[in-house]
Amino acid sequence: MSTIIVGGGAAGCFAAIHAARLGEHVTVIERNDRIGKKLRITGKGRCNLTNNCDMETLMANIPCGGRFLYSAFAAFSPQDTMDFFETLGVSLKTERGNRVFPVSDQAAEIVEALRHEMQRLGVELVQGTVDSLTLNADGACCGVRAGDTAYTADRVILATGGATYPLTGSEGDGYKLVKSLGHTVTEIRPSLVPLETLERDCAEMMGVSLKNVTLTMKRDGKSVFSELGEMLFTHFGVSGPLVLSASAHMDKPATYTLHIDLKPALTPEQLDARIQREITAAPNKELPSLLRKLLPASMVMPMIGRCGINPHTRGNSLTKTQRSRIVQELKDFAFSVRGTRPLAEGIITRGGVSLKEINPKTMESKLIPHLCIIGELLDCDAYTGGFNLQIAWSTAFAAAQNCTPQS
Repeated sequence: MSTIIVGGGAAGCFAAIHAARLGEHVTVIERNDRIGKKLRITGKGRCNLTNNCDMETLMANIPCGGRFLYSAFAAFSPQDTMDFFETLGVSLKTERGNRVFPVSDQAAEIVEALRHEMQRLGVELVQGTVDSLTLNADGACCGVRAGDTAYTADRVILATGGATYPLTGSEGDGYKLVKSLGHTVTEIRPSLVPLETLERDCAEMMGVSLKNVTLTMKRDGKSVFSELGEMLFTHFGVSGPLVLSASAHMDKPATYTLHIDLKPALTPEQLDARIQREITAAPNKELPSLLRKLLPASMVMPMIGRCGINPHTRGNSLTKTQRSRIVQELKDFAFSVRGTRPLAEGIITRGGVSLKEINPKTMESKLIPHLCIIGELLDCDAYTGGFNLQIAWSTAFAAAQNCTPQS
């Protein structure tokens, strides 16, 4: 049996390996001159390849499409992913939040492990851009066209990725291919993406990186995300790990606000006592000098501006009300979200091929026999922590194992 896989990213390579292990002749058509271009930059180049968790935790981290993915996860779990790569000689480690990385901290090691296994199994790799899918007289998928070249096969697996990071080859081509065959594609949006804010003082603080702060996101006043970690200010708003995680909770039109607790280890009372100690130590210092003991220098004037206090006010002149206002801002430095950054800046794509049109056990199209659709093309996504790559591995495995043409 022959299989054509369109896309040499995480899902495509994984499907190729498992199909080849079943004895199929596999051809991978990749538009780039090498496989795994996007995979090489995931996790800041370290590749958070899965999450070492149980099924309950895994499902809790899939806000979109979790029920659809249950069968695929049951057939190929995070533990199976770890076993797979360790069998290929990749040593793994589990870090905070059960995130799994290669011990080498090199995403390239994951890509090379996939490449070597594909080579060992005789997977044929072709560089080219697929323009269309071909159907036989019965309406089943029987191949693809890439430029002037036609490729035929018993089945086709689409693994072209989403529409984020277009420089890696993910330009949304797969959506056009499936739309041309009648598939429904839901609204495409970025997720795990930096956020733009309405407030202009972010630009004044551009480049400031915050560590050990708590970021809370509220939707119409109700908290939907809260976590301790790192973030940074940019010319357009905010970014960093906490912000990317928070953005995944922007799942419907609403008013979203961000609230930063700059001193999560201190209660308001303890923070006020800290400020009073600084005043006692240097009573004649003006407010900017006092606040530099508590904040990065670039945040001092924006903070004073929000508090509405004359920056020339000396510490021993601060009133209890003014101290209370400073404490309030330190514990709840708030921003209004204007929106997300463009699709190209998102780590993953939210939206995709309607799950109603895909068999959840085989990833085969319900509209076009012998056509499988996997990975980021599907309308499912997850929070950060290795869950999105697990979607790629599990859907690829399901397609490789189960989508066999009917006799």
